[in-house]
Amino acid sequence: MNKKSKPDTRGFVYSTDPNFSFEPEQNNLETLPPAQQKLKIRLDTKHRGGKAVTLIEGFVGKEVDLEDLGKKLKSFCGTGGSVKDGEIIVQGDQREKVLQWLTKNGYKQAKNI
Repeated sequence: MNKKSKPDTRGFVYSTDPNFSFEPEQNNLETLPPAQQKLKIRLDTKHRGGKAVTLIEGFVGKEVDLEDLGKKLKSFCGTGGSVKDGEIIVQGDQREKVLQWLTKNGYKQAKNI
């Protein structure tokens, strides 16, 4: 999906008001430094056809920084994945590799659950 045409999370589909202008919500959260991030790493198989994925949740910050972190983790693990709904999805059971990378790069409070 193109980043310019993200769907509205507030439920607006169509307006009959000629002066209506769609203004997306602004997410102005500042990204916390790695030492203050409280990330959770877990394995998930629900609604994925039995395939296992590693989820990294709890990132506080801008969407751009989350996507950058996701790209670095996927590259380190050598697998695919995505960034959706504020969480990073890495294909396969990569919990140990992800935990290793996060601790090496200053994410000291990463929890493996």
